Amino acid sequence: MSGTPEELPLHQIGEEAAGCGAGCACGEADAEAMECGLDPDLSALLAAAGLDPLQIEDIAHLAIDEDLDGGKDITTFATIPHDAVATADFTAREAGTVAGLRIAEAILSVVCTEEFEVERHVEDGDRVVAGEKLLTVRTHTRDLLTGERSALNILCHLSGIATATSAWTDVLEGTKAAVRDTRKTTVGLRALEKYAVRCGGGVNHRMSLSDAALIKDNHVIAAGGVAEAFKAVREQFPDVAIEVEVDRIDQIPPILAEGAELILLDNFTPEQTREAVELVAGRALLESSGRLTLDTARAYAEAGVDFLAVGALTHSSPILDIGLDLREEAV
Repeated sequence: MSGTPEELPLHQIGEEAAGCGAGCACGEADAEAMECGLDPDLSALLAAAGLDPLQIEDIAHLAIDEDLDGGKDITTFATIPHDAVATADFTAREAGTVAGLRIAEAILSVVCTEEFEVERHVEDGDRVVAGEKLLTVRTHTRDLLTGERSALNILCHLSGIATATSAWTDVLEGTKAAVRDTRKTTVGLRALEKYAVRCGGGVNHRMSLSDAALIKDNHVIAAGGVAEAFKAVREQFPDVAIEVEVDRIDQIPPILAEGAELILLDNFTPEQTREAVELVAGRALLESSGRLTLDTARAYAEAGVDFLAVGALTHSSPILDIGLDLREEAV
């Protein structure tokens, strides 16, 4: 995604939801279903993005509860009148790719329980420039300032991941290779961080250990060999996708013979990668891992692999600097 969509009108999203039903994307309509307290329209947007609204609501409450620690925002409570209302803009301080805007809305919405209006200027996945407005909110000033840091923490973090991913997708443009993430994620935020990778143009590896098999060096040692490990997984989980990590060219033919569909080339040089591509000759997908940087990414992609695995997308991306600026009210 790129460019800025037409600005959407103000939405009233602070009313208490009646629970999951026909208008809510996060659950069933029966009485025993878990209730989602987020606005149904916001829940639908989160679900459409591949996120679980109930999980987002839980994260929102966790963020606010952690910041308040059972008390109140004493600075805001002391300095802001209880009936004060403000309009504020989430603004990019630097250029980058945005991710997490609807999540930031969800965080604010659990604090701003009365009047809460939002104006959406851009969408997740859009590339923005410094000074560009991303989201405008109008609500009680106390509530807004109480939720400000929690909303910015997740928005800046996810936008940083999306921005870093965009840099890799730019480098790989014109090749068949895609950059994808790993399980090197923050506890409790995996779904969000992998969502940010998608916003940046990357693709996701498995979400969990139960999604697919990835046979790595320790599995090979424990099983007595690469082919042996592959056979063991295939026998017990015949319908599961299996990826096998190799660190030498001679390990490839045995697992090809067993029917491997995806092979991870660990710490291969670009020259070794090209040799592996020629050896496999399209019989399996290939993924490069280790020794990958933006400077070398193109060489690996042009060697012919299908994926570049980059754990740094989620474990080391710097934040994208985004701020919240209160507008001065006309007197």
